[in-house]
Amino acid sequence: MNTYRWSSSCLLLLVGISILFLGCEGGILDTTPQNTLNSEIYWQSEEDAFSAVNAIYNELPGVGEMAWDRYSDIGNLMSPSGDWASIQRGEHGASTGLFQNYWDSNYQTIGRVNYFLENVDKVQENDPAASESLLTRLQAEARVIRAMTYMRMSFWFGDIPLVTSSISVEEGRGLVPATREEIVDFIDNELTQAAGNLPVEYASSDDIGRITKGAALGLKARAMIYNNRWSDARDAALEVMNLGVYDLYDSYENLFGYAAQNNDEVILDRQYTRDDHSHSFFEAYAPRMMNGSVGISPTRILVDAYETENGLSIEEDPSYDPLDPYSNRDPRLEYTLFLPTFSDDVPGSELYNGEIYENRPGTGTADEIIIQQNRTNTGFNTRKYVNPEDMSDRSNNGTNFILLRYADILLMYAEAKIELNEIDASVYDAINEVRQRPDVNMPEIANTGQSQEEMREIVRNERMVELAMEGLRYWDVIRWRIAEDVLQGNVPGMDYIPVGETEPVQFVSGIINRHFDPDRHYLWPIPEQELTINSNLTQNPGY
Repeated sequence: MNTYRWSSSCLLLLVGISILFLGCEGGILDTTPQNTLNSEIYWQSEEDAFSAVNAIYNELPGVGEMAWDRYSDIGNLMSPSGDWASIQRGEHGASTGLFQNYWDSNYQTIGRVNYFLENVDKVQENDPAASESLLTRLQAEARVIRAMTYMRMSFWFGDIPLVTSSISVEEGRGLVPATREEIVDFIDNELTQAAGNLPVEYASSDDIGRITKGAALGLKARAMIYNNRWSDARDAALEVMNLGVYDLYDSYENLFGYAAQNNDEVILDRQYTRDDHSHSFFEAYAPRMMNGSVGISPTRILVDAYETENGLSIEEDPSYDPLDPYSNRDPRLEYTLFLPTFSDDVPGSELYNGEIYENRPGTGTADEIIIQQNRTNTGFNTRKYVNPEDMSDRSNNGTNFILLRYADILLMYAEAKIELNEIDASVYDAINEVRQRPDVNMPEIANTGQSQEEMREIVRNERMVELAMEGLRYWDVIRWRIAEDVLQGNVPGMDYIPVGETEPVQFVSGIINRHFDPDRHYLWPIPEQELTINSNLTQNPGY
């Protein structure tokens, strides 16, 4: 992003602006910021407008997005306590604190955007030389963040109040919820309008990280696909493809590391820099054998989803060797996960410190399964975003976190076409482009007249393995309405042969016994506090 608008020299200013945009406690009851910006000293220049919208960029999701995969079938929590563990056991309700936290924080984001949109025009009033087109563009950037926030809120809670201006406490008490369809209509219109006011690319490298036309259209595709609006999703994804500025990065292995920052596959990301605006992903997610904290335990469901190098499932390929289970597999498996030692003769992945990843009981390593909580309880560990450059300073990482990339666009396009039963060459081309990345090079899906159901399974599996550990699987499981099938019971972990033995053992994590009730759990409950304050809100079924 532009240096004087986003560089480390501006961080203290941005923090100050962020504080000025704080909403009140209690969610949407008062979305007027408590500390408003006096137009006599602010909203005077383009720099003020930039600083204000940059503060809103702080509301973009970040590295914490990977945590969503812990709540899906491809990941697992590290502890049986806490709100998310309660949710996974199906024991949650309207008083569960996590729901109020999400409600409050997201409506505060919406409130900040509303306040910005209501006041940014004052810049031109105070400075007639300010560029109208520039201010329009900054408003479009803010609108995209607000639309993204509403996409998430409506996905979680269903019918919610649609707040597009600052309101008082009393006004908040009388808000009537909009239907989810009305919210999605709003998102559609907002992102379409914003896309028309955003550039395809920015002329200056200083503006890297700002929201573009492709980001607005890509998020529109995602919002539409999350709500089964297949024609709209297809068209939005195709618009992104036709922009001609995005392409797959040539190395999946390096895509999530420092060398690949801001490459042509990235459509939207959360920008970080070491020292100034860093994160601690390595410390939170790396194996304990590298002094990490193992923030997620990938499951065997994910591991088994990766095909053999022949393009067949492990059940279909007679060459698959269950006594050497990770050999000759889709390369994305090893690029995504640190794989455990299977037996005395089949070692695990080599870690960045030169050690072999060993999890088997009795081996005494820091990642030995079963011994205690807060270590991998499946035997697998994420490699994606865990970079060797961060070993020496585990809590000061600077890799950007990708929120939307071109591979996702291709797969959303293919999925939308499949759901519309428009299965043509472009569907196979989109899927195969993802599979044929140079360092993946999986066999193409041949057009042999597959049925809609067969193609649906192909694209869903491709999403699972391509986007694993990026925080998207939970959303897919919920929108596909398969949660009652895949989020039940204990979590399968690694197979292994104990030290000195010959017969394989299958490890199953008993840390959480999952339960998903399709009659109530596809939506979260409206927080109890909001129902008490506003009688117009209606609780979701089953709560």
